[in-house]
Amino acid sequence: MKERLRHRKRKPPAVGESESTGKVGQQRPVGDKHPEPLQPDYLEAFEAPKAVVRQAPPPPPPAAPKIEVEMQPESPAMPPAPASEAIGHAPQKKPKGVVVLAIGLPGSGKTTWFRRRGVTPLSSDLLRSVLFDDVEEQRYQGLVFSTLRQLLRARLVARMPWNYVDATNLSPRERRQWIHMARGLGYEVHAVFFDVPLEVCLERNHRRDRVVPEDVMRRMAAKLRPPKFEEGFAKIVVVKVKRKDGEGGESASDAG
Repeated sequence: MKERLRHRKRKPPAVGESESTGKVGQQRPVGDKHPEPLQPDYLEAFEAPKAVVRQAPPPPPPAAPKIEVEMQPESPAMPPAPASEAIGHAPQKKPKGVVVLAIGLPGSGKTTWFRRRGVTPLSSDLLRSVLFDDVEEQRYQGLVFSTLRQLLRARLVARMPWNYVDATNLSPRERRQWIHMARGLGYEVHAVFFDVPLEVCLERNHRRDRVVPEDVMRRMAAKLRPPKFEEGFAKIVVVKVKRKDGEGGESASDAG
């Protein structure tokens, strides 16, 4: 009898999924009388908290650039100021320095403006004296201005903080190459626009040693265009003549 019981085949256990108890071989009870095990509520406290993504507030809009107005003094004989104070303070952040372009007719006061500040600018007259020993040489305009641009580029590569260009720079087309070069090398470009009436320029021109013909002056006046921020200028200073009635002063107006 005992031998028969030994050889009797055992019935396989009911098929069911194992519980996640960690005990090997334990079977999950099968049937309606054995529901799923309950999960304690305190386990929710140990769940990883969801990361809260906070968006940074948008930066404030940049201040609109302004055009500064400066009055020419009655007498050009004034003590020179440091070059860094010519039209403001050098930028403190990203730009490597400043390139200042003078814009105005002959006789508008550009050379006097630089002289009063103790600045020796790059100028076509200076270059004509160096190249041809003659400041009145007019046959090689292309050579003069291409060399002038190379000199400015050399200063910018050498990281000179303040750089001045004394030329008429009448139209946006004439100013474009200066602006493109300076900004391409990491410099801000400032404009000093000499807003002087043609009649005043003609009167001063007649008193100069080198007189520009009046018809040439009038053609240049027809080409003159005031600088705009859209050209790439970071700052614009407008220099005006002092009126005879004595009124005048420094002021600022929004760019239009």
